Amino acid sequence: MRRALAGCLALSLGATPVGVFLLLRRMSLMGDAMSHAILPGAALGYLAFGLSLGAMTVGGILAGLVVVFAAGLVTRASVLKEDASLAAFYLLSLAAGVMIVSLRGRNLDLLHVLFGSVLALDDHSLLLIASITSLTLFGLALLFRPLVLECFDPSFLRAVSRLSPVAHYGFLLLVVFNLVSGFHALGTLMAVGIMILPSAAARLWTRNLPAMLLFASLSALASSIAGLLFSFHADVPAGPAIVLMCGLVYFASLLAAPGGLLAGRLPVRKHLES
Repeated sequence: MRRALAGCLALSLGATPVGVFLLLRRMSLMGDAMSHAILPGAALGYLAFGLSLGAMTVGGILAGLVVVFAAGLVTRASVLKEDASLAAFYLLSLAAGVMIVSLRGRNLDLLHVLFGSVLALDDHSLLLIASITSLTLFGLALLFRPLVLECFDPSFLRAVSRLSPVAHYGFLLLVVFNLVSGFHALGTLMAVGIMILPSAAARLWTRNLPAMLLFASLSALASSIAGLLFSFHADVPAGPAIVLMCGLVYFASLLAAPGGLLAGRLPVRKHLES
């Protein structure tokens, strides 16, 4: 439980801020597509070396990068848009990954790859997740200004700076790294949950970017603690419990936040005028 909490803390500090930028760039579903894209590489590492941390990490990173750059190449060289090319590649990646794991493994191994096992994190896994979180925080600090400009006015960034492709591909690299990090804790199907759900909840509460990043990270950490406690006392899987707690925070924000469903239905009090 202590290792699981430490891993969730690292993911909350690294993966969740990346999810905020995914949300602001209108690329939330791209995170889901890329989480499936890393599966065949991790499956090949598993097929060759078993449940080896290094092999599955390197395989997942390489597979994610191949899908990202292949989808970008298809987008630029054909009439297909980026969402269509990513959807095609992620579906093929998901099918290939499940097939590769099934060739050698048992159903338990397939469930481990797809849904993770946050309670089985060891010291090496924690060191990997913490290293990726540190790299992510450094990368976001380095690319913060061009990332913010690309979120709100990408054409302006392309007009005034040559950093637009650097920010774009550097950010995609951080997304792949954090999905691989989340994969070891929550699995490929759950890793994107801790990235997007707290980010969506934060967006409902504030329009200020630093406050949004802080709120998203804190809500992800609080959801992780609640999910781990719920899984312990109710004897349910920890990974889905964590993501469901993130979902509860999102739905509560959807109802109560200023940008939620009920805010527009509340009566607006007029200000007194002199």
